[in-house]
Amino acid sequence: MFSLRNNLIRKIRTYGKHTTPKRSFAKMKKLSTTFLQRPGEGNVKRVSLIDGEGVGPYLTDSVQEIFQAAQVPVRFENIPMVEAKEMSINIEKQTLDKLHQNDVILKGPISNDDTLMWNNHEISKALEIYAYIVHAFTIPGVNTRHKDIDIVLIRENSEGEYASIEHELLPGVIESIKVITRESSLRIAEYAFEYALLSNRKKITVVHKANIMKLCDGEFLEAAREISIRYPTILYEEMIVDATCMNLATNPQAFDIMLLPNLYGSIIGSIIAGIVGGAGIAPGANIGRKYAVFEQGARHSGKELAFTGQANPTAFILSAVMMLRHLGLPFFAEQIQNSVFKTLEEQKIRTPDIGGNHHTADFTRRIIENLD
Repeated sequence: MFSLRNNLIRKIRTYGKHTTPKRSFAKMKKLSTTFLQRPGEGNVKRVSLIDGEGVGPYLTDSVQEIFQAAQVPVRFENIPMVEAKEMSINIEKQTLDKLHQNDVILKGPISNDDTLMWNNHEISKALEIYAYIVHAFTIPGVNTRHKDIDIVLIRENSEGEYASIEHELLPGVIESIKVITRESSLRIAEYAFEYALLSNRKKITVVHKANIMKLCDGEFLEAAREISIRYPTILYEEMIVDATCMNLATNPQAFDIMLLPNLYGSIIGSIIAGIVGGAGIAPGANIGRKYAVFEQGARHSGKELAFTGQANPTAFILSAVMMLRHLGLPFFAEQIQNSVFKTLEEQKIRTPDIGGNHHTADFTRRIIENLD
């Protein structure tokens, strides 16, 4: 069994290397990637769209304009946010039915307050999406302290402190229960190692606090260790969350894939997004057995930027690019991604978060102009 797996791994590693003679970039651009679709894959894809709040409407408008200009075969079906604390069961059921209507959802940022009928955690539970991914990488044209960063964070998204089991034992004494299960820990570890294998990644760092939370985080570590044995070519390491934060601040290039329980993933996901330029730079996604939700990596609703029109749509557009690859539309994904990178690298149009004074609409128009 291991020999078969190792043969497959060697083939994938070899395929990922540059074995052809060096060519100029101009000539390389003329080459195309072979993509063999199934019959009917060219049909228009239906995607549920949630505008979200704060800067959300600016971001979703930007993606829709770019998709229209690039003639992407995707039809968006809008699911409006309902801002009310008390909604009837019928309205809640209708919204739930819409969430289940399509397998893929593009979601603008949503805060986890009580004014919305659906927040991030409720959507995750409703769709049973358990893997939350943030891809933080260096983009030329975005000035940052650290260079050459390429980190994929994979966060368990269904339990931990987010199990929301809290109660008041006595007046002024609150107890919160952290839930870690073997089944969920094995599931997310399997996803992380499978992702590493298929993406030609070399190392997985499991982040924990098992020195203090010996049972909860210890169970998470045991599951990761068990799965790691099946993938001998992928380097496995463990790191306490405190040391992880320090190493991210001093040497983030040392990380490849990070595997974390829910709360640590939420915090460190925002850290790595900040390292590469901020909430408007790093894309993200949520993956389950059936459903996939794509959103910016740092779940920051940007309420302070609402109605200013100055949000950076880069992270959200790149999340939509990830969605296109997921839908089997790689050409459109590469076309839009290259245009985003070109727009950032030429530094003509820049939103305030990356040193400019332009609006979301200006940035969007420039991306459309740069479409190849």
